[in-house]
Amino acid sequence: MSILITSANSAQAYRLKKELSTANVILGDYNELPAFMLEPGKMIVLPNPESTSYTHEMLACCLDNAIEIVYVLDKKEAKFLLEADRLFSEYGIDIQLKINEI
Repeated sequence: MSILITSANSAQAYRLKKELSTANVILGDYNELPAFMLEPGKMIVLPNPESTSYTHEMLACCLDNAIEIVYVLDKKEAKFLLEADRLFSEYGIDIQLKINEI
């Protein structure tokens, strides 16, 4: 099982990762990330929520990375992922919102 935390550029993402204290946490962000941060299996580039196919791109990303829980820290991402919560749950992916802490 892997866990994805969005908004990898934020301090909140790193705090949450530390709280979860599990080895299978992947950080991801749709904003530009420095190349050195994109270690395989540790940090990934996420689709932009402004994309017309964002929900499907995000689902594919989760399936490709064996993600079972997504902690969403970004309001733009949360809007679309909440609308698609049923779709994600059909694939065994749980969407958890953490945007109130931003």
